Amino acid sequence: MIALGTMCLLRNPDQWEALRADASLMDGAVEELLRYLSIIQFGVRRTAVQDLELAGHRIPAGSTVVACLPSANRDTAHFPGDPDRLDVHRPSSPHLAFGHGIHQCLGQQLARVELKAALSALVDRFPTLRLAVPVDQVPMRDDMLIYGVHELPVTW
Repeated sequence: MIALGTMCLLRNPDQWEALRADASLMDGAVEELLRYLSIIQFGVRRTAVQDLELAGHRIPAGSTVVACLPSANRDTAHFPGDPDRLDVHRPSSPHLAFGHGIHQCLGQQLARVELKAALSALVDRFPTLRLAVPVDQVPMRDDMLIYGVHELPVTW
């Protein structure tokens, strides 16, 4: 998530500059990156315990339902404005990066602290940080349960 979030900020230099200019944005930026990136893509599976209809679709009891977290985290009904755009100024709103209800990740607070510490250090220590290769040449981990980058070539 640290490398993926860094790549995302470097792809959006206005957002990187906003964090450099105002460190008080970092907590909200961490939540926005978690919402925007959704490193767990299709990990949430549930079984319908009764017949139901959802958004005009019939789901019979016993069916497996798989939630697409990136779609849920970009739902225009829940996230105002343009949820397909990274915005470190976006007001924090509950997202599904760590699950929901009794199925939440126990390590989510540690993950937030680590992401905040790493991004804060990068913004402070490497203000001219930039990608060393075009973004389409960054090797992605998109064939695994966890979405991310294999490596992030940068320069400053």
